[in-house]
Amino acid sequence: MNSSRFSTLFVVLPVFLMTTLAEAGEPMEQVRASVDKVLNILRDKELKKPEKTEERREKIKTVVHERFNFDEMSKRSLAIHWAQRTPAEKKEFVDLFSDLLERSYTKKIEGYTDEEILYTAESAEGNYAIVKTKVLTKNKTEIPIDYRLIRANTKWEIYDVVIEGVSLINNYRTQFNKIIRSQSYQELVKRMKNKQEAETFVQP
Repeated sequence: MNSSRFSTLFVVLPVFLMTTLAEAGEPMEQVRASVDKVLNILRDKELKKPEKTEERREKIKTVVHERFNFDEMSKRSLAIHWAQRTPAEKKEFVDLFSDLLERSYTKKIEGYTDEEILYTAESAEGNYAIVKTKVLTKNKTEIPIDYRLIRANTKWEIYDVVIEGVSLINNYRTQFNKIIRSQSYQELVKRMKNKQEAETFVQP
């Protein structure tokens, strides 16, 4: 996928120091609540200490799991290949995919620099909703980011993020499909495991 867009996503996702332009509904309020939790973790002086790195990351991971629907993200990323997987393969894929996303997210947000987020709109239809935002950088550049959510009982969970019109899930789907069709599903999993091991190796 486009690494710069992916990086942007994980830099800006938690930085909701917002001026709310749109009337906030339930989806927007739930996303905001999760991001506020992440911000509180990042601002905690005690958790900023080097010896608290693992504790800080575990707290962030907990918040991420509360708001992101990794099962849905995995299913949509594999698309037609999802139905062909066994239950064990699906579980393995969700675990791998969520772990890689969490690592990228945590790594990026630890460099958080107080960008401003503007909430611009919210729409909902049935069990689906979209929360539209714009990130205002320090040099006043606006980056539109839409959060696509699905309702799970009383919760609204993020299953895709669209940055400047480019869907994170569509991006992954294209990459995964290319690898599976040109090589195999097993090759895709192998590459994901290699990336996971490499990132584990460089963790402080």
